[in-house]
Amino acid sequence: MPSETLARAVDWLLERQDPAGWWTAELQTNVTMTAEHVLLLRFLGVDVAGIREGAVRHILSEQREGGTWALYYDGPADLSTTIEAYVALKVLGVDPQRGEMRRALRFIRMQGGLVEARVFTKIWMALFGNYPWDGIPSMPPEIVNFPSFIPLNLYDFACWARGTIAPLLIVITRRPVRELGVDVGEIVVSGSEPRMHRVPGSGFFWWLDHALKAYDRLPVQPGRARSRSKLVRWIGERQEADGSWGGIQPPWVYSLIALNLEGMDVTHPLMRRGLAGLDLFSLHDGGGWRLQACMSPVWDTAWVLLALRRAGLPREHPAITRAVDWLLAEQIMGGGDWQVKAPLDRCGGWAFEFENDIYPDIDDTAVVVLALLEAGDPHRVAEPVADAVRWCRAMRSKNGAWGAFDKDNTRQIVYRLPFADFGAMLDPPSEDVTAHVIEMLAAVGDTPAHPDVAPALAYLRREQRPWGSWFGRWGVNHIYGTWCVVSALRALRTGEDMVQRGARWLRARQNPDGGWGETCHSYEDESFAGVGVSSASQTAWALHALQLAGHAHDPACSRGVAYLHEHQSAGTWPEPEYTGTGFPRDFYINYHLYRHVFPTLTLAAFEETSRTGSLASPSSGTAAPESAARQFQTA
Repeated sequence: MPSETLARAVDWLLERQDPAGWWTAELQTNVTMTAEHVLLLRFLGVDVAGIREGAVRHILSEQREGGTWALYYDGPADLSTTIEAYVALKVLGVDPQRGEMRRALRFIRMQGGLVEARVFTKIWMALFGNYPWDGIPSMPPEIVNFPSFIPLNLYDFACWARGTIAPLLIVITRRPVRELGVDVGEIVVSGSEPRMHRVPGSGFFWWLDHALKAYDRLPVQPGRARSRSKLVRWIGERQEADGSWGGIQPPWVYSLIALNLEGMDVTHPLMRRGLAGLDLFSLHDGGGWRLQACMSPVWDTAWVLLALRRAGLPREHPAITRAVDWLLAEQIMGGGDWQVKAPLDRCGGWAFEFENDIYPDIDDTAVVVLALLEAGDPHRVAEPVADAVRWCRAMRSKNGAWGAFDKDNTRQIVYRLPFADFGAMLDPPSEDVTAHVIEMLAAVGDTPAHPDVAPALAYLRREQRPWGSWFGRWGVNHIYGTWCVVSALRALRTGEDMVQRGARWLRARQNPDGGWGETCHSYEDESFAGVGVSSASQTAWALHALQLAGHAHDPACSRGVAYLHEHQSAGTWPEPEYTGTGFPRDFYINYHLYRHVFPTLTLAAFEETSRTGSLASPSSGTAAPESAARQFQTA
């Protein structure tokens, strides 16, 4: 019989499945999502009255004692986030003499004011005349004409950066200035004004920026209007069915601004769909009104399926069949930007969101395949899985590993642009995505010697840190990366030396309370790898990795399992910490389902071990028929 803790966790999940079959929960980020939405509405001339009270409540609820806002829970004060929150609150009518506002302004001025902010904050302020456009790095819209083999073409950038930069090419050459409705001149520190007119940097690209600005001032710019028109078409072709661009906030808001600058008012169909879609991404409850940067139903549903199957729910359970049906219906067969470097005629992958058919990703696809093999009827899922495996094989990069969205998205020259303080401009292969693909390939019969697997294993061996961990690109951080890789190596039944080095590192990072934790600061300083307050999701990752490594009966695991039992509350686990990663060093996520699904998965796995003495492979007993297995291996 399952423990009461596990039974409560399973019931919690079953009660929260949508009738359509999916699971998801809030994707919590920092307050810039809400603040920038306020600024977007003001730029477009849309009334903010409907969200005013809720947005104020949300933004102020996230302010810390010193008057600042951070990128993640318990993180250091962040200047750009604080500036955007302060300005948005002022737009929303908050009295600047309130203590919260005065403390925020004091911090902003102590840090040097707006001139010290990141480029994107400066762009928001430039839209309203509070920062000079000549201090914003230039990029010519003509790059939309560059073929993919020329450096700095649009496809040199990661899909999220490409979708953001394309509309910004219009914005920063149009240089609009509209009324903010309030004076925020106080965020500029006296004496810093001359620096606001200078783009930081040096070298070739700094001089190129000066040349572009001189060109922008010419009365005639041959081909520029045609390039802008091509960008408008490029942007319009990439709007998703829900009105979004890429299913994420950054390209979405800048696309709306760019299209508006090119003559589309808020009644235009593209604009109307875009604004309506943003409403679908918003939440309004006791925590106030806030905008989610993204939604994660495909990812969440796949992991819930794996957890429920591990907990013993049969494939025939209605919750399982509904989820499998929903996932199968979400498979993407059409084309997208990924075809630039992997020219297949069809896809077969899955995206992260409800509607993101242009940008499927390898990470979601690999985990969905594992879930379908585990939870679906083998004959029914055989063809969808074969299509997905074929696509993932085609997306392998030259170094033998996989990135999230694109193949060989590694041209480092993009980071030399003055524009590049944004952070994650590329989508190179990463350890965690590669591990999930390897685990998927093991589930369809690949061996360590398979030509798609052997180079990936060599990559993982190269990337293991001297102390034993692996970096986590999409989860925080080394605990997540180590769990992903150990899971993959165990599925392939190889790499025992790597597995045990990872296990030793995990045991050494256990906290006195029995749990594991890691702060987002480990992306800034690797000496913080595996260091942080215990959290439910990170404890689950560490425990599951130790169990897979053969240490289920180690006292460290007993203490970790006890931590999960003791910290469950109302069927789930509290977790204010951000354990998901959007862009390392720049953007972090608290997936509200992580705190639940991963402890559920791990506790179920430990109960299986205690009941049977061993842990079956994730897809044990669910392998596809022999003919389908051959199809997977030759896809």
